[in-house]
Amino acid sequence: MTATPRITIDPAFVERLILEMAEHGSDGGTGVSRTVYSPEWVEATRLYARRCEEAGLKARMDSVGNVWGKLEGSQPGKSIVSGSHIDSQTPGGRYDGILGALAGLIALKALKEQFGQPKRTLECIAFCEEESSRFPSANFWGSRAITGGTRVDDPEKTIGFGGETIASAMREVGLDPALIPEARRADIDSFVELHIEQGPILEHANLPVAVVTGITGIRHYEIELRGTQNHAGAFPMDLRRDPMAGFAEIASGVVNTAHRWGRPAVSTVGRVHVRPNATAIIPDSVTFTLDARHPDPVLCQKLYETHEAFMREVAKRRNLEISWKIMIDHPACPSDPGLVSTLRGAADTQGVPTMLMASGAGHDSQQMAKIAKVAMIFVRSKDGRSHTPDEFSSIEDIVAGIEVLAAGLYRLAY
Repeated sequence: MTATPRITIDPAFVERLILEMAEHGSDGGTGVSRTVYSPEWVEATRLYARRCEEAGLKARMDSVGNVWGKLEGSQPGKSIVSGSHIDSQTPGGRYDGILGALAGLIALKALKEQFGQPKRTLECIAFCEEESSRFPSANFWGSRAITGGTRVDDPEKTIGFGGETIASAMREVGLDPALIPEARRADIDSFVELHIEQGPILEHANLPVAVVTGITGIRHYEIELRGTQNHAGAFPMDLRRDPMAGFAEIASGVVNTAHRWGRPAVSTVGRVHVRPNATAIIPDSVTFTLDARHPDPVLCQKLYETHEAFMREVAKRRNLEISWKIMIDHPACPSDPGLVSTLRGAADTQGVPTMLMASGAGHDSQQMAKIAKVAMIFVRSKDGRSHTPDEFSSIEDIVAGIEVLAAGLYRLAY
């Protein structure tokens, strides 16, 4: 492997790009609301393309709205790509997603200026959508198109919170939903995504950067427990079919199971609906959600099976009916070991202290893993905050992350 020289990243340039991008969707403070195909999104994509061109990259928007910047290599072969998503939560902050898109651009600019043309083609990308903040079922819309995961009828069936289809939103910004298949790529070798951590682990370890060993598997259940509605005072405890009692036991049990397993297993009961939801009535039914996650594919499946067996046992013992629907089911996605090793070596060369950790959140890299080797770089988040205007990462930590990214791309492409 080629030895990696010291790569210089300009902190002032990094900060300027972050702040000017944050203007598109700004709430006047640190909050940003920039949903896919909105006017704010249009301006942000234009800015990204313009900054790519100014960096000496060839910029283009594909048929779904992803923006690419390309630095052509001197030798044929598949591309090395880095980036993340340009859309935000509503409201979100200045860093989630967009930092990775800008980091790819900044890294390619630095590499071109300091080392000239690479042997292998390098590309940066701003994915058009990842957050589902305008269209609840559009998660990974941009990366799904690249990996061929978009069905023909998806554009008309994907409905926004305002009732509009994503097809109509695309047409409003000059994109033809019928051409989405043209966004598919089969010529990407490796994808490296830089992202803010969105949790407190790096801060607790007092480290600026992590190399990600894998992205968690995620399963969302919607569960219904059904019993018999009766009077809260007149009906004896031993004769009740009380779905709230079953829910309380299940909610406590699944959370405690993940707690006993320890990091990185997590389980969350986030939403509950009780019918009829009255003070003096034993409920008829309780519907609730369960979010279960683990980054190890084998342990992830074991966690799901453990939860399901426990829920069935509680329902049977309490004489309740139980059923569930799986709403989201993203498999765990281990990082490519070779890329992890490359990034750790790059960090050592740059003098950036790092640790290994798994991602507890989903990312576009999970989709890109269908067509390429993937790995991620995390940058420390202040207080572990994200999906809020309060999210913050220091320029010093961000520059350290981009140095690791650029040095890793150098090793892969030069």
